[in-house]
Amino acid sequence: MHDILVIMAGGMSSRMKRAAVDSSVQAADAVQADSKDKGMIGVGSSNRPLLDYLLYNAREAGYKRVIIVTGMDNSAMKALYGPAEADNPFNGLSISYVIQPIPEGRSKPYGTADAIYRAMEAYTELQTKAFTCCNSDNLYTTEALRLLRETQALHAWINYDRAGLDFPAEKIEGFALTVTDSDGYLEGMVEKPDARQIEIYADASGSIRVSMNVFKLTGLIAFPYIRDCPLSKERQEKELPAVVLAIGAKFPRTVLGIPLKEHVPDLTEKSDIARVRDYLAKNHIDLDW
Repeated sequence: MHDILVIMAGGMSSRMKRAAVDSSVQAADAVQADSKDKGMIGVGSSNRPLLDYLLYNAREAGYKRVIIVTGMDNSAMKALYGPAEADNPFNGLSISYVIQPIPEGRSKPYGTADAIYRAMEAYTELQTKAFTCCNSDNLYTTEALRLLRETQALHAWINYDRAGLDFPAEKIEGFALTVTDSDGYLEGMVEKPDARQIEIYADASGSIRVSMNVFKLTGLIAFPYIRDCPLSKERQEKELPAVVLAIGAKFPRTVLGIPLKEHVPDLTEKSDIARVRDYLAKNHIDLDW
């Protein structure tokens, strides 16, 4: 088992900062959506940010060290989780930071694989050790994080059943599908699946499954694939799913999909803020540090 979690929080939140289409978005929520990193948006009691809840779940799942990959301005995070660059004590966790830069000539960083590369460069033990990595704007449960921490597979991801995701249908239909063999090992991913043929991608249990960008990686194998990840043609970013697919192609039956059926609250656009706040209230989720 491992005890390191890398949280990717260096994105530009471009969709969150678009003008709200939903007229029910509260003015205060729009203000914080336009001014904060997504993981720092207040959704909980006392307006605590989503990242608090992710950190809490990580601690409950047994993680000890958290490395947060941030944008150039991480002052808000440092104000909450500790001012030092590394090893800030926070409620039983050790919090460290890595900045993901915006390259010259670009308006945003190079993407999720680049975020992990920056962490592995700064903390070189990740180049040989196993670790979990995830988004800062998704609230993964303690169970999901624990399953990744405890799996014996070299590489893994939580393979979510689409039927458990409480998102609008049009959002779910845009998720790439994961394709596995009969034992759950990665065989491929299907971007923009044709809704008329979607059933052919069902797994052995009959479920249609997707990734929500939470992975276990073993650095000894994964590092060169992360370092050398090419830019995607469509988004011009270095993307973790491409890394995982490349590892699975080179080393068959080493990337395991761990099936799970549950919702994953996320902050993508302004209207999601109220949805996440409702989720926390309805499920009586409180921080009990």
